[in-house]
Amino acid sequence: MHPRKLVVFVAQAITVGLALAFLLTLFWPGLLRHEATSVEVRETGELAALSAGGPVSYAAAVERAAPAVVNINTAKIVTVQPNPLFKDPIFQQFFGRGPDSPRKQVERSLGSGVIFSDQGYILTNHHVIGGADAIQVFLRDGRSATAKVIGGDPETDLAVLKIDLKNLPAMTLGKSERVRVGDVVLAIGNPFGVGQTVTMGIVSATGRSALGINTFENFIQTDAAINPGNSGGALVDAYGNLIGINTVIFSQTGGSVGIGFAIPTSIAKGVMEQIITHGRPLRGWLGIEAQALTPELLEAFGLKKGTEGLVITTLYRNGPAHKAGVEPGDVLVAIDGKKTGDAREVLLAISNHKPGERIKLELMREGKPLTIEAIAGERPATQPRTGRG
Repeated sequence: MHPRKLVVFVAQAITVGLALAFLLTLFWPGLLRHEATSVEVRETGELAALSAGGPVSYAAAVERAAPAVVNINTAKIVTVQPNPLFKDPIFQQFFGRGPDSPRKQVERSLGSGVIFSDQGYILTNHHVIGGADAIQVFLRDGRSATAKVIGGDPETDLAVLKIDLKNLPAMTLGKSERVRVGDVVLAIGNPFGVGQTVTMGIVSATGRSALGINTFENFIQTDAAINPGNSGGALVDAYGNLIGINTVIFSQTGGSVGIGFAIPTSIAKGVMEQIITHGRPLRGWLGIEAQALTPELLEAFGLKKGTEGLVITTLYRNGPAHKAGVEPGDVLVAIDGKKTGDAREVLLAISNHKPGERIKLELMREGKPLTIEAIAGERPATQPRTGRG
């Protein structure tokens, strides 16, 4: 085909096509129109529409609990012995005579506490106030007061203070026995003395024991940041209820690594009430020490394999068990009808009795069963442990 005719043909085709498209659009407008897809988008008008106690904010819980958490400053007067180097003649020749007599100085420390009664009672850790000569309590509202020690318990590391102020906020006690692993918790205290601070985490474990921290242990473990100065502060649930007293951290550096422990309110409440009533916890005591049975001990005492219990290794002279007729080498099988296989369980079972109550001991002596009733004495006071975080 001749090039000129080809150009004319193409131009005519384009013209016809445009004319056809115009007619289709004019008479059938929906034929070439693309229908837009409808997408439903759900929007909230404001952030406040979400629950203030949910995953967005725990401000309501903090506002409820924080006013009852206090900062505790303690002062202790200690005697500092002079450095022996000051008495060295050569040292004195070059540097002169140094102090040669003991001198007094004040040691200060920081901690936290929880107001649990509008009468002014404060719960804290024993190691926070132990040995202090002066204790000052600072409230969130700016007030402060000198605190009096009502009593303490080194074996659970709890202590009760009292201040004389009016219109005090009081913490609501929660049910620590209902706490589950994974529950959100908030730690409120005074870490490093920077002022009241709130950290968040979850319950990592419950019923932690045999850690060698306290004599009586049943800790709540949490990864909420707990640092020096948090001791004695509050561990609260997502609603602002007290479930534990922050006590100690596991750390090689002294800072938080996500392993902190709190004394549950199920223990703290009972200790607190006894301290207020008697000035100290009243626990039962028998004056025995025992250890788990090993295959060697079973053979030595002529017991059958599989026998469960604890062999009594130490008996305190004129103690309650000694007076009742218990002898070293007896195998403790059960207390008050409950079988025993762990020394810590035996300690708890005995200490849960009040002094003067009867304790039924089921024993094995020379392979024969024996039942003895002992009258519990009062557990002697022990010295507080050291090395706290």
